[in-house]
Amino acid sequence: MTAVTAADCCGLLRGTAAGRFPRSLARVGEVIPLRDDNPTRRRAVVTFALVLLNVAVFVLLQPHGDTKAVIKLPTERHTEIVSFSPEQAFLFGRAAIPCELIRRRPLRDVELRALARGNSSACGIGAEGAARNRVFPGKSVWLAALTSMFLHGSWWHLLGNMLFLWIFGDNIEDRFGRVPYLGFYLLSGVVATLAHTLAAPSSTIPLVGASGAIAGVMGAYLVLYPKVRIRTIIFLGIPLPLKIPAWAMLTFWFVSQFFVSPTEGVAWMAHVGGFAFGAIIGFFVRSRARERLAPVPRWS
Repeated sequence: MTAVTAADCCGLLRGTAAGRFPRSLARVGEVIPLRDDNPTRRRAVVTFALVLLNVAVFVLLQPHGDTKAVIKLPTERHTEIVSFSPEQAFLFGRAAIPCELIRRRPLRDVELRALARGNSSACGIGAEGAARNRVFPGKSVWLAALTSMFLHGSWWHLLGNMLFLWIFGDNIEDRFGRVPYLGFYLLSGVVATLAHTLAAPSSTIPLVGASGAIAGVMGAYLVLYPKVRIRTIIFLGIPLPLKIPAWAMLTFWFVSQFFVSPTEGVAWMAHVGGFAFGAIIGFFVRSRARERLAPVPRWS
């Protein structure tokens, strides 16, 4: 997932979709999967629907552009005029924000004013009894933990996430079943959001993107299909097309999260949390499958 600052909406999945994709491709250690040699028994209906929903939200609902939306924030003595872009206002009103989850309330007016001035450490500014949020009064901070999974910062951010979801999601859906897979996907995203929130509890930056949930899918894939071959491009100074086992590609991706630069705006702890959760569920599913296949003892 990515933390979207007031100045920039940058990429999420390390190795895929940054807002500045051409520069992203030049980074050493990035990895882009192209396809896997892992057929499924049935159509990936849920995975396709998730891809379609993410694209539809970005195209049809999220505002785009650099125009400013004037927002009036009343104070005790006067009305202060601040400005966010329509995209920023949309994300602040619908995306998960760690400070809001920890304090179980939307950001207050005084915190929003501080953010509009460029202060990203605005969590808890002012007295706790200060005026509540009058810009997004109907926002549910708990629902935002779900809606954040369907919001993205740029076309490259969206397309990179959907590439990962399409490649790894169909097999996990086939293995889990459609309804359990959907529940697993959503729960992975929530766990990823909580992991980021615990790592940065005072952050007032909106958290957007599907990669926390997709990281859960990848963690389960690593456990359930470690030997499947993945056609991949790895950037080690130059792009190298390789066909490597899933355990190598996914382990490489997971380890790379611990080397993400703090300036990239990538919520790497969300990736780690989602991936770890998916791997745990994968181990559980694999052990249950072994129990079903174990021979039944016979008494002579």
